[in-house]
Amino acid sequence: MRACFIIGLCLMLFSVRAASTTDSLFRELNETIAKRDVLLKEKLDRIGRLTTLSTQVKDEALFNVYLRIYEEYKSFIYDSAFSYARKLQDISYRTKDPVKIMQAKLKSGFVLVSSGLFSEALDTLQTVKPRWVPDSTKIEYYYLMARTSYDLADFDRDNFYSEQYTRRGDAFIDSALHLIPRDVAKFRLLKGLKATRLRDMATARQAFEEMITQFKLSDTDFAVAASTLSFIYLYSNEPQKSKDMLIRAAIADVRASTKETLATLNLADMLYKEGDIESAYKYVKVAMEDANYYGARHRKIQIAAVFPIIEGKQLSIIESRRRMLFLYSSVITVLTLLTIVFSVIIYKQFQKLQIAKRTISEANDVLTETNHQLGDANKIKEEYIWYYFTTTADYINKLDGLKKSMDMKLMTKKLEDLRFTVDSINIKKEREELYHNFDTVFLKLFPNFVTHFNSFFAEEDRIHLKEGQLLNTELRIFALIRMGIHDNEKIAKILDYSVTTIYTYKTRIRSKSVLPNEDFEKQIMTIRAI
Repeated sequence: MRACFIIGLCLMLFSVRAASTTDSLFRELNETIAKRDVLLKEKLDRIGRLTTLSTQVKDEALFNVYLRIYEEYKSFIYDSAFSYARKLQDISYRTKDPVKIMQAKLKSGFVLVSSGLFSEALDTLQTVKPRWVPDSTKIEYYYLMARTSYDLADFDRDNFYSEQYTRRGDAFIDSALHLIPRDVAKFRLLKGLKATRLRDMATARQAFEEMITQFKLSDTDFAVAASTLSFIYLYSNEPQKSKDMLIRAAIADVRASTKETLATLNLADMLYKEGDIESAYKYVKVAMEDANYYGARHRKIQIAAVFPIIEGKQLSIIESRRRMLFLYSSVITVLTLLTIVFSVIIYKQFQKLQIAKRTISEANDVLTETNHQLGDANKIKEEYIWYYFTTTADYINKLDGLKKSMDMKLMTKKLEDLRFTVDSINIKKEREELYHNFDTVFLKLFPNFVTHFNSFFAEEDRIHLKEGQLLNTELRIFALIRMGIHDNEKIAKILDYSVTTIYTYKTRIRSKSVLPNEDFEKQIMTIRAI
C-alpha cells in the first residue's frame, strides 16, 4: 500500500514537472514568435551586407560570397535561393572547376527538393558525377539523393513506388555513412534518418538524442533533429516528450528565420487533436505565413489541407463565444434594467421612509414639547394651587380678624375706631404684596426666565431690574403669558391696568426684540420650568 502511494506521488510530481516544462517552452516559443520581425531584419541585414560584398569581388571569391548568400536563402526564400544557385552554376562553368560545378548543382537540387519540384530535382542531380569529387561533396550528394527519394516516397504514398523510393533512399544513406566519420553530428543524422525509415525507433532515438546532447548544433540542424525526434517519441507513445521536442524545434526554426519548415504545422496539428484550438490556430497561421514567404508549393498544399479545418473550428469557437457574449450581455442588460427599476423603487420607498421619519420626528418633537408643557403645567398648577390656598388662607385670616374687630367696635359703638380700622387697610400695599408673592412663586418655577427673556433683545434693549426687584411690569405681563394667560383683558384685571396699557406694553416689547413679532410669544413659551 505504501509502495503504491509512493509510486503515485512520484507520478504526480513528474506530471506536474512535465506540465511546467511544457508551459515554459510554450512561453519561450511565443516570445520568440513575437520577435520574428527583429530576427527577420537581422537576417535581411546579413544578406544585405553579403550582397554589398558580392559587388566588390570576382570569380572564386565571388563564388564563396554567393555560396554564403545561398545558405542564408536556402530555407528562407525559394526564388532567391534558386537564383543564387543558378549564379553559382554560372561562375562554376565559367571557372571550369568540376568540384564547384557539382556543388552548384547540389545547391540547385536542394532548393528544388525543398520546394517540392521532385522531378526537376532528380533531373538536376542525375547530371552530377560524384566519382571525382572530395568525400565531403559526395556525402552531401548521397544525403540529398536520399532525402529526395524519401520525400518522393512520402509524396507518392503508393505501396509499390514508395517502397522503391525508400529502398533507394536507404542505399544512398548507406553510401553516405560509408564515407562520413562516426564522431560527427551528421553521422547521427544519417543513421537516425535511415533507422526512422526502417521503423527501428530505438536506434533512431539513440542517434538523434546523441546528436542533440553531444554536439553543438546550429538552430537549423537542431530543428531538423528535434522535429524527427518528436516523431520518434510520438511513435513510441510518449506524447508529452513529443510535444516538448516539437516546441523546441519550432523555437529553433523561428530563431533561425527558417521558412521551409514543418515544425509549427505539426505542432498546430498536435494541439488541434488535443482540443487546444486557439493555440493550434495561432501556430498554423505562422506555418502558413512561413510557407507563403518561402514559396514552397508542396508546403502550401500540406498546410492548406490542415489550415481550413483548424480555422473553421476556431471560427466556430469564436461564433460560439460571440453568441455566449451576446447572451451574457443580454442577461447583464436585463439585470441592469432590473437594478435600475429596483433602485428607483427603493429610492422612492426611501423617500417615503424619510418623509415618515420626518413626520415621526416632528410628532416626537411635538409630543416632547407637549410633555414639557404638561410638565410645566403640572409644576405651575402644583405651585400656584399651593400659592392660591396659602394666599387665600392669609386673606381669610385677615378678613376674620377685621370682622371680629369691626363686630367689637360696633357692639361697643366705637364708630370712630371703626373708621380708623377701615382707613388703615392699604390696598396698594396689599397689591404690591400680591405681585411680590406672584413674582417669587413664578421665579421659583422659572429661575432663568429673566436671562432667557433678555436673550431675545440686543444688549441696549435688555431689561435691567432695580435692586430688590424680582420682576417689573413688562416681565410680569410676559410671565403671565408663559403661564398660559394670553387674553389681554385677563392680564389687565390681574395687574390692575387697562387693556390698552397692556397692549401698548406688549407692542413696545415685541418691537425691540431681535425676533420676528409673530414668533416672539412662541419663543416665550419655549422657556422651560425647572
